[in-house]
Amino acid sequence: MEFGLNFFPVFAPERKTAAEYYREVLDLSVLAERHGFEHVQTVEHYGSPYGGYSPDPVTLLTAIAARTERIRITTGAVIPAFTHPLKLAGKLAMLDNLCGGRLDVGFGRGFLPDEFDWFGIPMDESRRRFTEGVEACRRLWSEENVTWEGEFYRFGPITLLPRPVQNPHPPIFVASASSPESCAQAGTDGYHLQIVPSIVSHEVMLEMLDSYRRSWAAAGRPAGAGRVQVKYTCYLSEDRAQALEWGERFENNYIDLMTGAIASWAATTSADYKGYEKLIDKVRTYDFTKSLNDHKVLAGTPAEVTEQLTAIRGWFGDDITVSLQLNPGYMPYEDSRRALELFADQVAPHFGNADV
Repeated sequence: MEFGLNFFPVFAPERKTAAEYYREVLDLSVLAERHGFEHVQTVEHYGSPYGGYSPDPVTLLTAIAARTERIRITTGAVIPAFTHPLKLAGKLAMLDNLCGGRLDVGFGRGFLPDEFDWFGIPMDESRRRFTEGVEACRRLWSEENVTWEGEFYRFGPITLLPRPVQNPHPPIFVASASSPESCAQAGTDGYHLQIVPSIVSHEVMLEMLDSYRRSWAAAGRPAGAGRVQVKYTCYLSEDRAQALEWGERFENNYIDLMTGAIASWAATTSADYKGYEKLIDKVRTYDFTKSLNDHKVLAGTPAEVTEQLTAIRGWFGDDITVSLQLNPGYMPYEDSRRALELFADQVAPHFGNADV
């Protein structure tokens, strides 16, 4: 089981400036590489304290790439619906060159009605735009003289420049929120998977992973070659009470800001997002203690987090990569740095990661 670092800025600007946050991300990324973490990744969101400091993952990841040499650089995820595929494929190919072929590309559909409204894109088109955008990028990276005749875009013939370093293209990940069907399609298509256990039940999580692995195998691909990134927030301290206090404070901060970001679902319905109009009611029932007991959030001493991850490995398999958010909310930098070092020194070695 490998470990990576996930950056998802969820805090109001008065808590921390953008410049401060980016400096912390860069410093933690360098430290993560020094300790042998497998990847760093970040999200794409707009216009609110819920992720709004990361409107362009490529920009932030380019800065990280310039400060590192070995760690994988991962989008988690970019949203094809918001960017023309020629531009998106070109930006990502450029990043793959700048980082020396270390890029993993996670694609997501997006799920916030306000973001779709701001871009003037109907949410009922999101699934089709996602499928078209991913396939257009894949072809632009791997083929020459591409002519595209899609539902939303028409272009070509064109040979994309620059060509990506990785051949035939950077590894492609699909971010799936809760759909076993989407996971199965990712396996059929030969794409890797990004999932977030905190937003689905344990049973649905197992169904998603099983659907992905069965579809991957049914397509004739080697067992275990499909990579799965599972994302967790982690609150780690030698002092258990401190770790739990951080967990409750910053998880509730996340819930408060997410509630504001998804408020427009109360007046929105979409065939592409069945049941999402009830999302705000589900979020409001969040309980930190239950989430901790269900291992949907990692919190406690190094020994306790090791025990949680041991259970997670037993449930989901030892071939997963756990992507950790160690600087959640507006947590002070020194606390995040100490958590990373504690994880590397006292948790990761239990899972065969002597260098982490």
